[in-house]
Amino acid sequence: GWGFPLVGQDYLEILSAWYCSFGKCCETGDCRIINNITGLEADLSEQLHGQHLAKEVVVRAVRGFLQSPPPQKALVLSFHGWSGTGKNFVARMVASHLYRDGLKSDCVRVFVSLLHFPHHNYVDSYKAQLQRQLSETLQHCRQALLIFDEAEKLHSSLLDAIKPFMAQHDSKGQADQQRSIFLFLSNLGGNTINEVALDFWRAGRAREELPLELLEQRLRLELQEAAEDSYAHSHLLRENLIDFVVPFLPLEYQHVKLCARDAFLARGLPYSEATLDEVAQMMVFVPKEEKLFSAQGCKSVPQRINYFLP
Repeated sequence: GWGFPLVGQDYLEILSAWYCSFGKCCETGDCRIINNITGLEADLSEQLHGQHLAKEVVVRAVRGFLQSPPPQKALVLSFHGWSGTGKNFVARMVASHLYRDGLKSDCVRVFVSLLHFPHHNYVDSYKAQLQRQLSETLQHCRQALLIFDEAEKLHSSLLDAIKPFMAQHDSKGQADQQRSIFLFLSNLGGNTINEVALDFWRAGRAREELPLELLEQRLRLELQEAAEDSYAHSHLLRENLIDFVVPFLPLEYQHVKLCARDAFLARGLPYSEATLDEVAQMMVFVPKEEKLFSAQGCKSVPQRINYFLP
C-alpha cells in the first residue's frame, strides 16, 4: 500500500515543480517549460464548448511543432471568429499548458493592439520597442509564445517588425534550438464563419460535420481580399507566414448553458438546470428569424450569474 505511484516522466515533473517552486532554477527559464499537450487536449475537450475544429487544429499543430525536429520557422496560428467564442480562452490555455507560470511566464508575451499601440503617430517608436521586446524574449527563451490580440488593428509597420521573427531561418547555431509560437487573435472573418455555420444548420447538418477545409478556404479568400488599410494582417497570408487559420464557430444555446455551468462551478456556487436556462435566456440570439447563435458568445456569462446571487 506504500508503493510510490509516480514513475518516469510523472516523477520528474513533480520533482521539477518542487525544485522550481523555490525560484528560478535556470537563467533562461527553460525548466519552467512543461509542454503538457495531453493536459491541453483534455482541458480543451472539457472546457471549450462548441469548438471541435479549433480544438483539433490547435492540439495537432502545437503537438506536431513541439515534437518535430528543430523547425526552420515559427509556428503561426491565426484565430478568427466572433467575440466571446473562445479565442482568448484557448490562447490562455495554451500558455498554461506549455509553461508552468502560464501567461506570467517570462517566455510568454501578450500584445493587445489598442492597449499597447494606441496612437498611429507613435508607430515608429512602437516598432522599435516591439522589435526589442521580441528579440529579448527569443534570446532569453528556448521556446517562446507570442500572442497578438485584436490583430486586425495592428499597423502594417508593426507587422514589418514582427515578420522577420516568423520567417524561415538557417538551421545554424542557437536558432537551431529555438522554437517560437505566434498566435494572432481577430474578430475578422466572424461573419463568414457564421454564414457557413448557418447554411450548414439550415441544410439539417450537425455543426460537428463542418469540415475545416471549407471554412479555412472561405476565410483565406476573405482575408486575402481585405483592403491593405483595413487589415494589414492579410499580408501574412499572402507571404505564407500563417500556418493555420483557425475558425471559431458561433455558440448556440446549449453552449451558453455549459459556459454558465462552468461559471457557477468556478465560483463554487449552486445551480440547477432551470438556473442555467435563465442565464442563457438573458443572452441575445441571432439571426432574427432563427435565433440560433449567441451574439455575445459566452463573453458576458460570468457577469450574468451575479444576478442570481443572494
